[in-house]
Amino acid sequence: MSAARLPKKLYERELARLQAQLVDMQAWVQATGARLVVIFEGRDAAGKGSTIKRVSEYLNPRVTRIMALPTPTDREKSQWYFQRYIAHLPAAGEIVLMDRSWYNRAGVERVMGYCTEAEYQRFLHQAPLFERMLIEDGILLLKYWFSVSDVEQEARFRSRASDPMRRWKLSPNDVLSITKWEDYSRAKDAMLVHTDIPEARWYEVDNEDKRRGRINMIHHLLEQIPWQPIPHETVEIPERPASRGYERPPRSLDAMVPDYAATLER
Repeated sequence: MSAARLPKKLYERELARLQAQLVDMQAWVQATGARLVVIFEGRDAAGKGSTIKRVSEYLNPRVTRIMALPTPTDREKSQWYFQRYIAHLPAAGEIVLMDRSWYNRAGVERVMGYCTEAEYQRFLHQAPLFERMLIEDGILLLKYWFSVSDVEQEARFRSRASDPMRRWKLSPNDVLSITKWEDYSRAKDAMLVHTDIPEARWYEVDNEDKRRGRINMIHHLLEQIPWQPIPHETVEIPERPASRGYERPPRSLDAMVPDYAATLER
């Protein structure tokens, strides 16, 4: 894996350029009624969430939704496995970014024993069929696997554990994944064998350096979508009309938020 860190200024400049193109791509999705699903998968602490944050940062949340489903309920566990994901698929003119996806079954559920052998084998058989149906119906589907070394993963875990702002990102399963590195590797290899299909390829992102990985992933995403710039109507800001005698009530009647910022200045 590449360990060279992309210089910060170069990263920020290129990220801003790519994010502007993402805004234009979103406009194309809206204008054409396209439906786009982007799957983000990978090991714990591989940088999926931070990449999704950069992808969605300037996008309209009414158009581009982030899907990160919690643990299934007992009712959901009794449903067809793909059923609860179907409800989150995009309608015309929408983008869905999946922070993990139905591939939970091929990864954490397989390794941690949360599904039976029969359920796992059924998933490997059905996932390509399911994805072919989505694509046949016109959905644009992209699948990204974020790769990170065992050394870097452990370093990120230790960084999170000592950071009160990010400690919530560490779940018991995350910690256990350190002890199950080879099990997850085998599960990933089996997943790719069964689900890396011509209609929906898996694209691997070397995310040892997060800056480099984000730039590479976003650039690749933009290259895969047949978007074109959509002409924007010029927005005319009208002149403010003359006052018609409105007088604001005294501020003393309002429950104002205290000026805490002023205490910082002192």
